[in-house]
Amino acid sequence: MTLDDLRVFVAVCRAGSLSSVARDLGCTQSAVSQHVKRLERETGVALLERQPRGVVPTQAGRILEAAAAEGISGLDLAVRRLRDLVDGHSGYVRVATGATTVRHFMSDAVVTFRHRHPEVNLEFRTVSSGRGTFDALADGTLDLAWITVGPPVRGIEQRTVVELPWLLAVRADDPLAARPHLDPGELAGLRLIRLPPNSTSAAHLEAACAERGVRLAHEPSVADWDTALQLAELGLGRAVVPAVPGLPLPGASPLKLVPLPGLRPLPVGWAVRRWDALSPPARAFADTVVECRTAGAAAAG
Repeated sequence: MTLDDLRVFVAVCRAGSLSSVARDLGCTQSAVSQHVKRLERETGVALLERQPRGVVPTQAGRILEAAAAEGISGLDLAVRRLRDLVDGHSGYVRVATGATTVRHFMSDAVVTFRHRHPEVNLEFRTVSSGRGTFDALADGTLDLAWITVGPPVRGIEQRTVVELPWLLAVRADDPLAARPHLDPGELAGLRLIRLPPNSTSAAHLEAACAERGVRLAHEPSVADWDTALQLAELGLGRAVVPAVPGLPLPGASPLKLVPLPGLRPLPVGWAVRRWDALSPPARAFADTVVECRTAGAAAAG
C-alpha cells in the first residue's frame, strides 16, 4: 500500500469513475485499477462497487476514503508548512472569497500584509458554493475561506470575526428613510430585493426573520450585496443588507440605511481545515484581517 494508491483511490471515490481519474492523471484506466486492486489485496475487502454508470465505494471503501483523505490532506499541509519554514515563510496564501469580500473586509489587511510579508503571494479565488469551498479546504486546494458562519461542517473549523447588524437600504426620498430604526415586523408588508436564495447569508436572514414571526416577500434576487445597494439607491426597490464595512456615509449618497436592531446579526469570519495546521503565512494573513477589522471597529466606535 502506497501513498499514491491512496491518492488515486480517494480521487476515484470522489469522481465515481476510473476512466475520468485516468484522464486527469494522464494514465490508463488499467493503471488506475491496479492502485485500487493493490489496496483491496492489502485490506482483504472489496473497496469499490461497479455500477452501470461508474463506481461507488463500498462500506469498507467509505471508511478507507475518509481516513485516507484526512491523512493525505494533513500530509500535504505539513509538507507545505515545512517548505514555508525552509524558505523563510515565502510561498502562497490561497483564500476563497465572495465577489465583494476583498473590498469590504480585506482591503486594508491586504495592504498591511504585503508591507509585512512582501515575499508572500496572495491568491484570491471565487468559489461558487459553500460546499465547494469546504471541499477545497478539506483537500488542501485552499488555505482560508471568508464565509458566513453557519452550522458545523465535518472536518472544517469556523471562527467568527465580526457580527454584522442588518440594515434596510432605501432611497433618501423613501417614506421609511426618516425612521431612526425599524422593527422586524414592519418588513412583513414590504417587497425586498433578495440576496442569492442559495447563499448562507440569505438563509441566515430568513431564519432571523422567522424568529420574529416575519416572512419576507421578495423582488427578483441579485448576486451580491453591492448590487442590492445600487438598486436601492436607484429607487428600484428596498433591500435588507448586513452592515458591511465601507457602506455609504449618511448624506454622502441618495441612499439611506435604516437599522433593524431586532434581527439577530450576521456572523462572518474564517473557515479552515485546521487552525493548528495552517502555514505561517496563512495564519499571518488571517490574523492581519482580524487585527484590521478590530482596529476599524474601534475607530468607528
